[in-house]
Amino acid sequence: MTIGFSLQQAEHDLNDLSAFNIQSFCQLQSEQLTSQSPILFARIVYHDCILKAHQEVISYAQKQPLFSQKQLAYLRSEQWFSDYPLAFELKEFKLNNFSEIAYICPIGYRNQKPEYIQIIAERALSQELQQYIQQSAMLLGKYASMYLVYGKQKIEIQLLEEVLHKVGHQLRNSLATIGLYAHNLYLGLTGNQCQEQATVIRESIEDLDTNLNELLDCGQGVKLRKSSQDLRTLVLESIKGLQPLINQKQLTISIPDTSTNLIIDRLQMKQVFDNLLSNAVYFSPNSTTITCNWQIFQDEVLIKIIDQGKGLSPEDIQKIFTPFYSRRPGGTGLGLTIAKKIVLDHRGNLWAQSVSHGGAQFCVILPRPKMSRSVKDG
Repeated sequence: MTIGFSLQQAEHDLNDLSAFNIQSFCQLQSEQLTSQSPILFARIVYHDCILKAHQEVISYAQKQPLFSQKQLAYLRSEQWFSDYPLAFELKEFKLNNFSEIAYICPIGYRNQKPEYIQIIAERALSQELQQYIQQSAMLLGKYASMYLVYGKQKIEIQLLEEVLHKVGHQLRNSLATIGLYAHNLYLGLTGNQCQEQATVIRESIEDLDTNLNELLDCGQGVKLRKSSQDLRTLVLESIKGLQPLINQKQLTISIPDTSTNLIIDRLQMKQVFDNLLSNAVYFSPNSTTITCNWQIFQDEVLIKIIDQGKGLSPEDIQKIFTPFYSRRPGGTGLGLTIAKKIVLDHRGNLWAQSVSHGGAQFCVILPRPKMSRSVKDG
């Protein structure tokens, strides 16, 4: 007995996913299984990496009556899934209120929930048919892996298209401004007018340079130059750079007296704090407090920066680290994307959430050297 759908055919179909997708592939596999006697019912649970959700397909043998909604609900509940066989290992198991024989063959456990082929048959399966089901599971696993690669490529292409669209828009606006004012200078403006127009051109070029540098920082893997750095000193440096705006808005910055040493790339991590504190200052109402604190654990430190602004919407929380998503007028929408990339490069994490009493909170967790100890600022 041979598998009715080969891996070579699967690879061919992946090259033309407009005509074929993982759901169609699983459906075909389930129909091929139920065409084999004595299989009455085949159910395949799989993970669709593009939909980012588990899905199922079901097939019945010809003239086999459909199971009731109660029976299907029981199968979907996975209450019967008490034992977890190895991937591609076919196991017989007992189903409540089913007189037929049931089998399970896992495809994998890589998406926080099992993916599997579930078979219900009117009698025990032959050794040959058991091998056929195992081969089907292997083929599904191979196809799922290829489909995952395709899914990642599709997401990367969509992101690239978005980047090109946004970058083209930003560059076009800056270049249009430069062109307009350069034309005015060409017409012979003099005195203050000439100086004002030249200033606009200079500032537009600086904006272009900033945008391009941020794009490069976002896209390239920079080698970290790590050294031991004092956390409190680094945060104070970022606060110092924002002091004119802090004074203008009459803000108070609360910061702990304790500190700890971290093994980090100083310049890159300062860029993270610059961005997070700059956002906190920008969105803080006048005469309010920005709280910067940290909790020091044995192997890591949790840093929180909390403002008293309007907080974050559900859309903000979902998209805030997405390239080009900005809450600030005129912002590039790359600052937080770069900040998260830097933190991830340091084997940490960065996330945002709204505070119940109002305001936004950004949390950074970073590993700390095991010999590092909390010290009192002297």
